[in-house]
Amino acid sequence: MGYRIGVDVGGSFTDFAVLDDSGTLTTLKVFSRPDAPGAEITAGLDRLARGHGIPAAEVSYFTHGTTVGINTVIQRNGPPLALFTTRNFEDVLEIARLKIPQIHNLYSRRPAPLIPRNRVFGITERMGADGQAVTAPDPADVAAMVAQAQAAGAEGIVLAFLHAYRNPAHEQAVAAMIARIAPGLPVVTSSGTWPVIREYERTITAVISGYVQPRVAHYLGRFEAALKDKGVTVPAHITKSNGGVMGIAQARAECVQMILSGTASGVIGAGWLARECGFPKVLSLDIGGTSADVAVILDGVPQYGTGEVIGDFQIHIPSVAVSSVGQGGGSVAAVDAGGILTVGPQSAGSTPGPACYGRGGTQPTITDAMAAANLIGHGTLGYGAVTVDREAARAAIAPLAAALDASIEETAASIVEIAVSAMYAEVSGLISRFGIDPREFHLFACGGAGAMLACFLARELDMKGVIVPPTPGVVSALGGLIADLRNDFIRTLFVDLTEEGAQTLAAPLAELEATGRDWLAAQGHAAEAQITVSADMRYLGQSYEIETPLQAGWLRSADRGAIAAAFHAEHARLFGHDSPEAPVQIVNLRLVASAPTPKPRLQRPAPATGPATTSGQITGWFDGRPHPTPLYPRAGLHPGHRLSAPAIVTQDDTTTVIPPGFALEVDPFGNLILTRELHA
Repeated sequence: MGYRIGVDVGGSFTDFAVLDDSGTLTTLKVFSRPDAPGAEITAGLDRLARGHGIPAAEVSYFTHGTTVGINTVIQRNGPPLALFTTRNFEDVLEIARLKIPQIHNLYSRRPAPLIPRNRVFGITERMGADGQAVTAPDPADVAAMVAQAQAAGAEGIVLAFLHAYRNPAHEQAVAAMIARIAPGLPVVTSSGTWPVIREYERTITAVISGYVQPRVAHYLGRFEAALKDKGVTVPAHITKSNGGVMGIAQARAECVQMILSGTASGVIGAGWLARECGFPKVLSLDIGGTSADVAVILDGVPQYGTGEVIGDFQIHIPSVAVSSVGQGGGSVAAVDAGGILTVGPQSAGSTPGPACYGRGGTQPTITDAMAAANLIGHGTLGYGAVTVDREAARAAIAPLAAALDASIEETAASIVEIAVSAMYAEVSGLISRFGIDPREFHLFACGGAGAMLACFLARELDMKGVIVPPTPGVVSALGGLIADLRNDFIRTLFVDLTEEGAQTLAAPLAELEATGRDWLAAQGHAAEAQITVSADMRYLGQSYEIETPLQAGWLRSADRGAIAAAFHAEHARLFGHDSPEAPVQIVNLRLVASAPTPKPRLQRPAPATGPATTSGQITGWFDGRPHPTPLYPRAGLHPGHRLSAPAIVTQDDTTTVIPPGFALEVDPFGNLILTRELHA
């Protein structure tokens, strides 16, 4: 089989997880190189070869997740784009859904669109709602709009025409015209991105795809070159927003499918570990250098959905249901013009990184706040890549402290509190969406900074406890390594669930099944595919639909009763009521084609034979107050060990910070289980 390698490229670090034929897992971290994409892959492969005897030539499988796409949206550093819409629909991004982000905040404002109104152009064309062409696009009109877009500085064009989900012919025709008028100018079509109903949802998804495409494509090119240069001969796979993997060719063409690439990988890894270790209800908390990502996992299965929030916007493709907020370890703290302390979403990344990394950074970050509070930096981080400079962190925070008339420690505590508050607000929405009780859930900490902040968030959410796996900093890389081949397909139908309408369902199902199997074959999977079917359904007259799991046999046999019963049951589960006598409509038919990949075997470490020993004691500042705090190396903690807080656990890939009020226990798999003592 050879070595199977999973890689996750984050804003600060790039993580490696390597699985050999025996099921043994090897992990590694190196600095990310946004200035030279692909260089981090080369550096990691070199270290694996030198330090672990893992030659690139013996790699049999290589999968890769990246946060390049989501970071581009969060930090709004994508290229200037133009949007071509059907004439008189130019305000689609401005109007959006007429919702403000915080409905109870009178000062809440909708975010500025990724494409400003002066770069939105109407094209004279019209496709009917039935998919019949009404007015064909005029080449002269298109040429004039391209000239105006380029004059406005556009470096790419997004096409989103009315009813293109029904018939993409006009979008395809205009894309061909642009290719002749301006060869080399990138063009993204909404029908080719994700052909869903509703103009704003389809448009914003296409806009985000076009916004991230240049950076993602550039990165993937450098990534492929790095693999080839190091002698990796197998074709690489890329993790997808839906928790599966795909080939690089598809990733380059469908960048939006990997917008949550690294994020979804973390959820898949956390879900698998939680299931294997016997934790049925967890919220994963994956904190990297740029963002904090939270997902609901039940019995090891992540919850899926559409409309996930990416930075300030929803993206309407099937994805692991993750809430992301710009509060990563590298998120920058500042005092605004009104004298208010703010944190994020701008990140210091890996270059220059937090001030305490000693790589030239001067802006204070969340990581610097933890260092200034003396809670991290008592061992090397990132597998030796970083030695924390506490005084540099204090120097970076000092101007903020002066502006706020507070001590450095108090300011550091405020930075952490603001970051946790932002996470709390985001997680509260996720909790409400899925109707869960956080008191029944553990917070599964992963990412380089997850274990650093998890207890603070769990305390605010009144959660059952925190789980810190043996290698929390590389869970995303592990998730990519174990992710299955998976792709989503959709067909808009608008079929009333009558006896006659049910008879029309078998044909589109067969087409989707054939497309799904062809996709798996193109990915190199020759065995039987796993096919999952669902439909977006609603009561006739409702404005929105719910995704309802179905059995393929019901559609083939036109079993209208079984299909309707499934929808009524799902409606009752979500909303507490249903109307069995009401007519039902199927809006979209969905299909997921997947195939499993090999999984590692979890190792159970030897149990403790004596009390845990400390490597020293420091004064740690928790919530702005000093506390004597013992240090424990993670390698010295074994199943059966129990500790009281405050405490700090150091290891190569992260630091676990345990504030007062928690107790620690090591479970049989070597996980750290942190529980609030008042709940014990």
